[in-house]
Amino acid sequence: MDAAALDYLAKWGHFLFGITWIGLLYYFNFVQTEYFKEADGDARVDAFSKLVPRALWWFRWGAMGTFLTGLIMLGIRGANSTADITVGAVLGTLMFLNVWLIIWPNQRIVIASNQAVAGGGEADPAAAGAAPKAALASRTNTLFSVPMLYFMGSSAHLPNGSIAGNSTAIIISLVLIGALELNAIFGKQGPMTTVRGVIVSGLVLTLVLWALLAFL
Repeated sequence: MDAAALDYLAKWGHFLFGITWIGLLYYFNFVQTEYFKEADGDARVDAFSKLVPRALWWFRWGAMGTFLTGLIMLGIRGANSTADITVGAVLGTLMFLNVWLIIWPNQRIVIASNQAVAGGGEADPAAAGAAPKAALASRTNTLFSVPMLYFMGSSAHLPNGSIAGNSTAIIISLVLIGALELNAIFGKQGPMTTVRGVIVSGLVLTLVLWALLAFL
């Protein structure tokens, strides 16, 4: 198989896995989280015991497939990468790491606690601390997804130039993204607490990162 065919198959897989991953990310943040705010205790326990584990399986493996197919494409294209795809890839990589290192480990605690309650046992006290950690990382991934999707598209249709030609803008962008990732680990949701807040924050972040790459 030549490089062009492999690149296309990787792109196709990237789309399939990405739709699965980001679609479930938006489901969790825009639908499920808002439902849990209104649901009674028994409904929450049942959902966390039966629904959430199934959704998280597709969610985390969708993230894995998206990440791996993205690596294949970057490996094939190498030096032809644009400034846009560099920023987009960093955002996507952090999102992938948040899924596997923060969201999934903490959600496992919450799921196990609810399954214990559903079976007549006691809730795990650690679940009270695990849930906010998973929620903050999930909100941050939603925030990152807006510019990530923009730059994945703009890299092919509205590129802002090469990595070398935009090195200063890329460095400043990565510092900003790094600060937001640190907040995902140690901070608070802030304006991302609401659905409207996280969407607006994502659009603002997209505009800021675009301006950095376009004008610096």
